[in-house]
Amino acid sequence: MEVKIGVQNAPREIVIESSQTAEEIQNAITEALEGTEKLFTLADEHGRRVIVPADRLAYVEIGEPAVRKVGFGTL
Repeated sequence: MEVKIGVQNAPREIVIESSQTAEEIQNAITEALEGTEKLFTLADEHGRRVIVPADRLAYVEIGEPAVRKVGFGTL
């Protein structure tokens, strides 16, 4: 899944490709915003982790991974 994370007072958003399902990501966001977790943690496809303080989340957008075409072809 492609996940875009907006952080308060940050000029850019964080964009990662995660192997987690949309439901798993949504549950992690819900736990962070309800206060059961102080940090929002998400792992990308390469095993790297993104950790954002829950009180600094501006938005989280969950979408399908973008298909990147390589090479030349007709449109």
